[in-house]
Amino acid sequence: MTNPSERPRTDSPGVPPGVCPMGPGGVTRLYGPDAEADPYGLYEKLRAEHGPVAPVLLHGDLPAWLVLGYRENLDVARTPSRFSRDSRHWRDMREGRLTPDHPLAPISTWQPVCVFADGQQHERWRGAVNDSMARFDRRGLRRHVTYCANQLVDRFCASGRADLVHQFAEQLPMMAMTQLLGMPDEYSPRLVNAARDMIKGTETAVASNEFVQETLRKLVARKRAQPGADFTTWMLEHPSGLSDDEVQQHLRLVLIAAFETTANLIANTLKMVLTDVRFRASLAGGHMTLPDAVEQVLWDEPPFITILGRWATQDTELAGKPIRAGDALVLGLAAANMDTTVRPDLDAPIHGNRAHLAFSGGAHECPGQDVGRAIAGTGIDALLLRLPDLTLGVDESELAYRSSLMSRHLTSLPVRFTAHQPPRPALTAGGAETAQTCAPQPQPVPTPTPSVQVPSAPVSRSSWWRSLVRRLRRR
Repeated sequence: MTNPSERPRTDSPGVPPGVCPMGPGGVTRLYGPDAEADPYGLYEKLRAEHGPVAPVLLHGDLPAWLVLGYRENLDVARTPSRFSRDSRHWRDMREGRLTPDHPLAPISTWQPVCVFADGQQHERWRGAVNDSMARFDRRGLRRHVTYCANQLVDRFCASGRADLVHQFAEQLPMMAMTQLLGMPDEYSPRLVNAARDMIKGTETAVASNEFVQETLRKLVARKRAQPGADFTTWMLEHPSGLSDDEVQQHLRLVLIAAFETTANLIANTLKMVLTDVRFRASLAGGHMTLPDAVEQVLWDEPPFITILGRWATQDTELAGKPIRAGDALVLGLAAANMDTTVRPDLDAPIHGNRAHLAFSGGAHECPGQDVGRAIAGTGIDALLLRLPDLTLGVDESELAYRSSLMSRHLTSLPVRFTAHQPPRPALTAGGAETAQTCAPQPQPVPTPTPSVQVPSAPVSRSSWWRSLVRRLRRR
């Protein structure tokens, strides 16, 4: 097996994507139309050819290893001494092949954030993130998400039709996160577009990154002068003494990761609710709840299909493949979740099993996964409560996905339901109308306690659930 670092390179990093799925030396490209048309099929093809670790080419034909096996992904994620998150180890970066305008530069260039650090520096930055997230009031978060979900439903409920990707799943997480970060609500529409563009590795990814950075730079300056009960202020006030730049970079990290993962989780879970026989059969029998469905989606269609990346700190070996110091490794989260060595029957439902790698693993496992679950679960519950007769508006075969290196998401999710007018605004004591909005709901802020896990709210079956069960049993 030829090491990817020793394979011939193209003269220019601008190789037209998709001209051929195979790059120099017959190595598979992990980018372009051919790779993005069916990433899951590509992963299984690579697994059949190479086993749990496969040589691939990233944008511009930069060589890397794609880690496909479940155990191998955990091995890489849990051994930072061999596989670091510090991208400055990357040979192609050190030798100038990852230029500032490279499509992967926004997500791989080293930044002062916890995901690019190991050891004590990682503990300092990650500790500030964990402590600040621990200060979120979970009940207040769920109330806020419910308000925002209802506001979104109000915009389309009178039409009897909607696209739940563009009109709901992509809007709700950013509405929630801008509020949690202490940003004005009007920021969310442009941030939705910029956030998704950034991680696609497109020609405009660098410009989108600059817009996000400038927006957050202004937010940090405002919160430094006018603190509030929000994540930005808590990061600025944390005892670790983060600089404004360190806070800004972590806000970017949290915003982008939370948006993309939660938007995809909402869309994929709604698709499962509407189309998956396993879910409907289990629901009718009383065996599957909405949280069960969310975990099933995290196994089958994780929000991030890969993560770039890890970088080898030394010459080593992984699943029999010779890894050289400076090599890039891509964590194949979706492929790992489909590894039959840990999941022999891919069609069997996995109730309550959180052993998936949807949020990666090891010291860098996503710290905001419970916030994402809360936004997704609460938002979906509110949507289905308002629209209990929701049905898919097209044949399931017409649903399409768009993929990039790290993400695969539904392009649309058309639905039909009984049209109705949004509720009338409530009247104040003076007779004035007050519309329901996504305004912040002040909550008491407890002192952060890093060692204490904040429990999730108890699961209950609401009226939309009973209505759906009755409809399923009548069929």
